Amino acid sequence: MARTASLSGFPEWLPEERLVELHVLDTLRRTFELHGFSSIETRAVETVGQLLRKGEIDKEVYGLSRLQDDDGTPGSDAGKTDPHALALHFDLTVPFARYVVENAGYLAFPFRRYQIQKVWRGERPQEGRAREFTQADIDVVGDGDLPFRYDVEIALVIAEALNALPIPDFLLRINNRKLAEGFYTGIGLTDTAGVLRSIDKLEKIGPAKVAELLRSELGATEDQAQAALKLAGIRTPDTSFVDQVRALGVSNDLLEEGLNELEQVIAAAVQRAPGRVVADLSIARGLDYYTGTVVETILVGHEQLGSICSGGRYDALASKGNRKFPGVGLSIGVTRLVSRILSQNLASASRSVPTVVLVALNSDDSWGAAQDVAAALRSRGIATEVAAKAEKFGKQIKFADRRGIPFVWFTDDDGKHQVKDIRTGEQHDADPADWTPAEEDLRVRVTTN
Repeated sequence: MARTASLSGFPEWLPEERLVELHVLDTLRRTFELHGFSSIETRAVETVGQLLRKGEIDKEVYGLSRLQDDDGTPGSDAGKTDPHALALHFDLTVPFARYVVENAGYLAFPFRRYQIQKVWRGERPQEGRAREFTQADIDVVGDGDLPFRYDVEIALVIAEALNALPIPDFLLRINNRKLAEGFYTGIGLTDTAGVLRSIDKLEKIGPAKVAELLRSELGATEDQAQAALKLAGIRTPDTSFVDQVRALGVSNDLLEEGLNELEQVIAAAVQRAPGRVVADLSIARGLDYYTGTVVETILVGHEQLGSICSGGRYDALASKGNRKFPGVGLSIGVTRLVSRILSQNLASASRSVPTVVLVALNSDDSWGAAQDVAAALRSRGIATEVAAKAEKFGKQIKFADRRGIPFVWFTDDDGKHQVKDIRTGEQHDADPADWTPAEEDLRVRVTTN
């Protein structure tokens, strides 16, 4: 089980917990690369102006300031009042947009990238919400235009990646903001971004309070508020949502465009990832830069954790003069996932250290020979440690057991080698030039409990 961090919101993992996290990261990395996504890394800081140019998220941003200036006086923090001040990035999408613009002359489009990095937000710490956490993103960005088929592909890649992790069943809940915005416009609500932000709060505060927000803050009539809630109440595991939306009797060109796009995504997902995707017209995504497909992903039975993977289509986030770089991407909250895996004991590592063998010492003079044995084993990919001192063999075995090391290697004064499996007590002759443990012991394995 994950232990409580000493500094709230900034989790740290024990070695066996970190092995679970590394397994998650390696699995995601392998899946992304199988689909042709290239890895990049962007800087941890951006200017405040860059971070805040799309959407009202300033309360989440950590400003960056020095404790003292070059002249020795206390440093100042201009914060959000100075667009040139520095701040830690709160997600990977906004920095990625800047990266694309600055490096457009060196990239081949459509550009497929994955990025696994730490991000920072001023969250109220609780399980699933940390102030420092790791995200794993994939995006495809085009130059001028980006075919809609990438919206479909991104969803399928994420479904495959999540399916390979030791987690419970999951569900990708997909909507389209064109559909929602066209519907709101069609019923006479012009502040579509405001309506989306209100609908985004539906699961937190309930339909009655959302309706109150729509009336009090956006000037919606009771009929308009109820129509918006009826749309948000549509959820289907197939394309039957199309008829349900049309039955609401609203006509709008943007609505039809979004309806068609969402129908394509859901139709493809039903065929290629059955049971993993639903059309959920309550999904809005709070950030303003999304323009089409939007996705949130939940763990079935762990809905209170919130979304473990989210994102969507953004057509106007990155631009350079008249040149635009539309994109679509999804972001997995790795730390949120790992915290739930650990706290619920959903998976565990086969041992707490990568070490396979501890080479015991007969005497302090045997340390050099023990290092030769270790080098021979390591040359064949077997993780090996050498004991620190020549204690009684029983103590050296107990040390290996405490560390979670499965094998102890002995070499007598005549140069004869033996290896002991301390889990079973079996001990037999071995040669460091060709001895190999069973495949399941060679690497730490993370398995579902």
